[in-house]
Parts: sequence; structure tokens; C-alpha cells
Amino acid sequence: MSGVRHLWIARHAEATSDETGLSPAGEQQAGLLGERLSTVPFAAISHSPLPRAVRTAAIVSAHLPGVPVQAADELDDRFPTDEPAASAAMIARFTGPASAERHELVVTHAFQVAWFVRDALQTPESRWRDVIPANTGLTVIRYFPGGRTRVIVFNDLSHLPAQLRWTGSPPELRL
Repeated sequence: MSGVRHLWIARHAEATSDETGLSPAGEQQAGLLGERLSTVPFAAISHSPLPRAVRTAAIVSAHLPGVPVQAADELDDRFPTDEPAASAAMIARFTGPASAERHELVVTHAFQVAWFVRDALQTPESRWRDVIPANTGLTVIRYFPGGRTRVIVFNDLSHLPAQLRWTGSPPELRL
């Protein structure tokens, strides 16, 4: 699949109540996500500069030796509709086809995951709040040459045991 960008997007793991790090459950979630992704040939890992995403990316990257890890201000936790220039910069940087097949991992926040999915599905900007990813929920979007985009999976939690699923989601989804 020459020129296909495979964008793997994960919401950070469960944060502590003050959001300065990860909860014990979050530490487990991040480790399990890293194990799940350990065989993907990633070219890069980018993450939000906020501590909960930084720590999630660090734990995941321990399972991906040699893959460069970098902070990306575009992935910061903000309402996409409040800062359209920042949202446009995020989409411009991380989407679209690549010059050669490329797998990239982005560790970010719920709002940004929702914005990537909304953009890929070409839905109205008002619809981004309808997309609710869980902590370490994994979303994969493929960007093909010629502009075709396909959401392969959204909010996959198969790497987590039942007790670690659905954190960060509305109470009615916590099964």
C-alpha cells in the first residue's frame, strides 16, 4: 500500500484526579496498549504535551524500542471548535497520504480523537462531540493517495480486561 498513512490514535490512559499523571489503572491501561501495539512498524509516536499523554506515550514507547517519540503542541487538550487554527494545524500535520507507507501513533485527548474521526468521515463540525473514546481506546484511520480516507476501527478496547475498559466515558457506557 504505497503512500498509505496508517494513523493509530489513542486517547491517553486514565489520569489522576489532578491530571498530573496516570492513576494505577491508567498505568496498567498504557502498558497493555503498548503490548498490543508492539508488533506495529511505527515510524513515529507523537503525543500531547500534557502530563497524562506524556506518561501514556512513555509507557507505550517502552514496548516500541527505537521508535522516535515527540511532543506535538497540535495534540493539546482543547475544544476543536474554540481554536479552529489549532485544529486545522493538527489535521494538516497528521492526516493525508504519505510519500511511502507509514504507520504513526498519536497519543492525545478525547476531543482530538473525536475531531480526527469527524474529519475522516467528513461530517459537520457540530458532530465531533458525538464521538466519545474511552481511555486508551484505539482508533485507526487510513489515508490513501487520491484523498480516500477510511476509518478502520474506533475505540477498540480489546487490549484491556473488563475492569479497565470504559474509564473516561459517560457512566452509562461503563459496563
